[in-house]
Amino acid sequence: MDERQALSSFSALSQETRLGIVRSLVVAGHEGLAAGSIAQRLGVSASALSFHLKDLVHANLIAQRRESRSLVYTANYDALAALVTFLLEDCCAGHPKVRTSVEACCAPGAASGADVVAR
Repeated sequence: MDERQALSSFSALSQETRLGIVRSLVVAGHEGLAAGSIAQRLGVSASALSFHLKDLVHANLIAQRRESRSLVYTANYDALAALVTFLLEDCCAGHPKVRTSVEACCAPGAASGADVVAR
């Protein structure tokens, strides 16, 4: 990930609703959540949600797909992992334990961050 993309991602995440959306989608997994479900969980209007979803899709942190009449959103785990890796790339002089924990946590299909923290 280059610095320009990292700045775009951090900018998109620097708002409470957008951060909540990403966190909800990470927990939801690869099945994702319909837009209406996200709005209900976060207590935001459909128009406000649409605005925030557009920013997150533009930053490539989430993806959308159509299922029948619904738009379903999923976290872009590869982009999120790249962002975390970018952030920690120089952390702890590349200490292997930190790098391994981050990579295990952010790998597609990883159960949850709690598994890594417990190690």
